[in-house]
Amino acid sequence: MSPHLLNADVSQLLIVDMQTRLMSVMPPEALAACINNTGVLAQAAKLLAVPVILTEQYPKGLGPTDPAVLAHLAGTVPVAKIAFSCLAEAKVRRQFSRDRSQIVLAGMEAHICILQTALDLIATGKQVCVAEDAIISRNAANKANAIARMRDAGCMISNTESIVFEWLGKAEGDAFKTISKLIR
Repeated sequence: MSPHLLNADVSQLLIVDMQTRLMSVMPPEALAACINNTGVLAQAAKLLAVPVILTEQYPKGLGPTDPAVLAHLAGTVPVAKIAFSCLAEAKVRRQFSRDRSQIVLAGMEAHICILQTALDLIATGKQVCVAEDAIISRNAANKANAIARMRDAGCMISNTESIVFEWLGKAEGDAFKTISKLIR
C-alpha cells in the first residue's frame, strides 16, 4: 500500500473553528460547500471509527460550532482555544492519538488556523492531508496562498471524495453504501 494513501486505521479528523459568527463573513457559495464537505468527512469518520477532534476559536467572541456541523458530531465535545495553531494549546494537543499518524484537516480559516496547525503538525512528524473543498477563507486568494504554502511544506492537498474513498479502501459493505450516498 502506498504511504501516500490515507488509511482509516491511522487517521484522525481535525475540524477547526466552524463557528457561527466566523461563518457569517465567509463567501456564501464556498461556505455551503465547506459545510457540506465537512459534514461528509464527519459522517464517514464516524462510520469508519476515525477519531474526530473539534476546535472552537475563542467561542465567547465567535460563538459555538455551527449546528449544521454539530449535527454530524454527536458526542464530540469542542475544545476551546485562543491560539491560532491547534498545537499551540496543550488541551488540544492532548486530543491527538499517538497511534494515529495521519491527520485530515477541515475548517476555517485556511490561511490562519488551518495553515498554522498544518505546519505545526508537519513539524511533529504527522502526515497531514488538507481537504481543499472542506476549508475556507474570507478571501479566495488567501486560501490559494495557504494551500500553496501547505503543499510546499509537505502536506497532501486532497478533496473530500478522495479522502473518504481512501479511508474505505474497497467498494463493499454497509459503510461503502452509506458513504457512496453521502457524496452524490
